[in-house]
Amino acid sequence: MAIPQSFIQELLSRVDVVDIVGKYVQLKKGGANFMGLCPFHGEKSPSFSVSPTKQFFHCFGCGKNGNAIGFLMEHAGMTFIEAVKDLAQQTGMVVPEEQQSPEDRARAAAAKAKQDSLSDVLEKAGEAYRDQLKITPRAVDYLKGRGLSGQIAKRFGLGYAPEGWRSLASIFPKYDDPLLAESGLVIVNEEDDKRYDRFRDRIMFPIRNIKGECIGFGGRVIGHGTPKYLNSPETPVFHKGRELYGLYEAREALHSAGYVLVTEGYMDVVALAQLGFANAVATLGTACTPEHVQKLFRFTDSVVFSFDGDSAGRRAARKALDGALPYATDVRSIKFLFLPAEHDPDSYVREFGQEAFAEQIKQAMPLSRFLIEAASADCDLQTAEGRARLSSQARPLWQLLPEGALKQQLLSELAQLIQLETAGLEKLWGQQAASDQRFAPAARPAAAPASQSANAAFSQAAGAGHDEYPSFEPNYGEPQAWSGANTFVPSNGNSHWKNKNPNWTPGSKFGSGKYKREPPPVYTGPRTVPASRADHAARLLLGNMALWETLAGEDHAMLCALPAPHGPLFAWLESEFHEQGALGWSTLREHMQGQPFAEEATRWMAQDKLNAVAGSEDATPPDPQEARQELRRLLTLLMIDRLKQLETEALTHASTGQDPEAQQRWRSLHERRKALMASAAALQAAS
Repeated sequence: MAIPQSFIQELLSRVDVVDIVGKYVQLKKGGANFMGLCPFHGEKSPSFSVSPTKQFFHCFGCGKNGNAIGFLMEHAGMTFIEAVKDLAQQTGMVVPEEQQSPEDRARAAAAKAKQDSLSDVLEKAGEAYRDQLKITPRAVDYLKGRGLSGQIAKRFGLGYAPEGWRSLASIFPKYDDPLLAESGLVIVNEEDDKRYDRFRDRIMFPIRNIKGECIGFGGRVIGHGTPKYLNSPETPVFHKGRELYGLYEAREALHSAGYVLVTEGYMDVVALAQLGFANAVATLGTACTPEHVQKLFRFTDSVVFSFDGDSAGRRAARKALDGALPYATDVRSIKFLFLPAEHDPDSYVREFGQEAFAEQIKQAMPLSRFLIEAASADCDLQTAEGRARLSSQARPLWQLLPEGALKQQLLSELAQLIQLETAGLEKLWGQQAASDQRFAPAARPAAAPASQSANAAFSQAAGAGHDEYPSFEPNYGEPQAWSGANTFVPSNGNSHWKNKNPNWTPGSKFGSGKYKREPPPVYTGPRTVPASRADHAARLLLGNMALWETLAGEDHAMLCALPAPHGPLFAWLESEFHEQGALGWSTLREHMQGQPFAEEATRWMAQDKLNAVAGSEDATPPDPQEARQELRRLLTLLMIDRLKQLETEALTHASTGQDPEAQQRWRSLHERRKALMASAAALQAAS
């Protein structure tokens, strides 16, 4: 069986040779590399070196060397195919099983040629942007105003995309070349096939992979336009969830500094490099992912995440924590730096100097402390209920940690805060994990990971300190059943309550002793699905994105946990808000192209204008305060629906007799729902 070379390269990019070799050889850090006793020949002094940067091992004694695949073949006696399958299984990849026929080889070669062609197109565009910067005083003045020198701009290959809609047509004679659209440089309108440049009047930041090849761009608007940052879309050569801006340029500085500084934006990376912190990188318009963290640990054992001190920065840090926990081994350092809300790293260094910023980095919050802070959110540790909530919120975070001394120490610290013995807390969490697995719902096909995470987060928030509940996806657009219908059946199976006839007409002239059957309604054709609460909430947030900032974490989790298309839309909206701030609907609609929920979102926004008076479609939008109150009312009603379903599930679990906490869970949920219903009534009365 022939395995495509592209698969081998992708596999080697996802594994860490230090982790692979470390399973067989005891390694210790020695400078930029790891050292140990060579497994291929007898020796007393370590001469076996493993390089995380080069992803290569070498023995200075016997001369053996190679990558992760070669190590398994040499040390474990595996064949090439066996070694590839072993590594693929560890990373969750599937090895192509088909025999590579001449046609397959031709297709693989074509794919490689396509990637090379895309890289060539992007490199050519980058060169044109750099040339344009030299002849555009306005762009040069902007960079100088940000304190950047020509030398640092040259090092990072900064450029400028001019204002014209088809400026690249002068660079690429065939403006209709499909490669321009595939590379993300040109946008094609599907309706009329019109083409225009994606980047216009922006400072251009070329994004390079670890080999130095240009794989995409980030464009920063000059002035006050929106969006502030515009990034290349996903392409065959660019995957923003895997790449880090500035990593190629920071490689050498990572070794000398001993740590990597992860920031929130391109400008932070470039400015910090000029100010003496060349070891900074940034995520590419997305939250920090586990793949980002894994890649960083190939170059250093110490990562410092630097975020703004505002609420958006805290949310970004929380997501980075989730991505970092699985890699927080005992030999690695992970910290979180929170600057004052009015500062980013660039402005802080300029105002207080390099030494002050370096001191801030030294005093950054360790991962262990941030984990406890995140788990303690909204917990009153002076009450039993608050400590129980801490237990519920800490468990999923603690379980992400790899086995080791750090995990055990955190267990002890959390046990003290929860006021339980360490062994007792570990036993409790083990029982809860078993309960989660026992009552987990059947797997749903094609469930979105983001929605699953949101469901879990919502369950923790709604549970008020109890175990997470199985996710439930109600149809918010369907009318509820009549509340008078009897669904109660005693445990003996003999109900003394007579069910109402579903065709009974209340207030019938035949009196209460008779039931009147109404004839079935005459079919009048298909009906339009009525707008649901989730539809209305989507309209409010799409029309006034700034409302997202006013919502609590519990609201975010609930919205993102809704079934498609609402949940994925809200998760995407949260990501857009975090990355680019509040955007108008027209800009959101452009960014939304290609998303599975784009059509529904457009329809929901169009429904908002169905009853508009002719000529008033572009009138002043509703008062933000009124929109905020309406959104709060909708979220309260959605939460009531959710809690009602969780109550039903708790009663079902209680009836089995296998879940001793189900009855208490039901009481807590019921009390919470009653309080929310009272709140909803008060809001209704106030309006």
